[in-house]
Amino acid sequence: MHVLLISTYELGRQPFGLASPAAWLRETGHSVVSADLSRDPLDLSAVRRADLVAFYLPMHTATRLALPVIDKVRALNPAAHLCAYGLYAPPNADLLRARGVASILGGEFEEDLVRVAAIESSQLVAEIREPRRSLPRLKFRVPYRDDLPALSRYSSVVLPGGARRVVGYTEASRGCKHLCRHCPVVPIYKGQFRIVSPDVVLADIRAQVARGAQHITFGDPDFFNGIGHALRIVEALARECPGVTYDATIKIEHLLRHAAHLTRLHETGCLFVTSAVESIDDRVLQILEKGHTRDDFVRVSTLCREVGLTLSPTFVAFTPWTTLEGYRDLLRAIDALGLTEHVASIQLAIRLLLPEGSRLLELALVRDLIGPFDPENLVYRWVHPDPRVDALQRDVAHLVAARVNSSRSATFREVCALAHRDGATASTRYAAPPVDAATTVPYLDEPWYCCAEPLGEESLV
Repeated sequence: MHVLLISTYELGRQPFGLASPAAWLRETGHSVVSADLSRDPLDLSAVRRADLVAFYLPMHTATRLALPVIDKVRALNPAAHLCAYGLYAPPNADLLRARGVASILGGEFEEDLVRVAAIESSQLVAEIREPRRSLPRLKFRVPYRDDLPALSRYSSVVLPGGARRVVGYTEASRGCKHLCRHCPVVPIYKGQFRIVSPDVVLADIRAQVARGAQHITFGDPDFFNGIGHALRIVEALARECPGVTYDATIKIEHLLRHAAHLTRLHETGCLFVTSAVESIDDRVLQILEKGHTRDDFVRVSTLCREVGLTLSPTFVAFTPWTTLEGYRDLLRAIDALGLTEHVASIQLAIRLLLPEGSRLLELALVRDLIGPFDPENLVYRWVHPDPRVDALQRDVAHLVAARVNSSRSATFREVCALAHRDGATASTRYAAPPVDAATTVPYLDEPWYCCAEPLGEESLV
């Protein structure tokens, strides 16, 4: 069977969600073409040849971008079996089926994709129209990356002073043990996580280093869900690939619980840790069920600084419970903790996303404020009770979009000015470096973010 795997967007990374199933499908004798539309245009001849076209939908933006591509593929090759897989496929199943998608797969999709490719009867089609109710435990294969664009065409790490490193991407685990209400992983994995064998992870890393990777991003939702597994991998990485650095995403809760291991991260080449702080308002953190407090975030910030590990916090800066003073408080905290350069400017504009399937929709206080589902933008729209907060979010978002080439410190100052434009006293004392200073912390040049509601005619990417 001729299989075409399509990714529309994966945060500037070479898509693991294409490379992993490509290995499984090739192993079972299928002809596989991987298409990353974030880097190359759609190959129409590959569409016409395909018996199966599978769309990887790991995030909200990727799903929105995929919808017109699905329509185009269906028009070009109406006989092809269309499949959608990834975190955002099951929650949007009805919408996808209405556009002609026959198979919907959620987490741990590789084995099921092989089953889809083996379809020979309408009975089997019916059996796999719905995602599995329980997640299988897969024996992962080493991802196949030969037909993906070169790593040099993806995002890079910018080092203090401006030098850059080529970035590879892999996953040591999938899913998450935690149930944060706003997280897209939760509706699919429901508190479960799955380990990728260290041999597979390290083989994938070695292959990417051979192709020029100088830095590895671990894309696990939480690298410390299995801390022993994670530490074994990074220690092996440091031994086998000296000089290759890495970054990972870890919850504030886990950074605090495992503070004794932060030095090991730094010593094995971790340049920075991304952590979804989301808010410094304890009430908002309770609503989101993040599992940490404002004080926990402050403590982790200090711990990371003490061991020389860069903390890169992410935020959902605008929620229905954000106040103007609360937003100003966030800016003051970022500045007081010396994190102005650590926070990507887009993080100051993020507005809470309410997609289909979100656990936040279980809450009456959320259901009472949302409108009908918006099938074009794949969200339940909400309006802040204080129109000034919505106006500030729009203005900050447009400012950030217009300042993509500006320093984080310069943009931060402009955001502070917007936040205090109503005459409020600007109590923030700018401890940030001069506007023209080179970056002082390492970061990926395509900012990591999630849970962002689209702006409308624009995208926050």
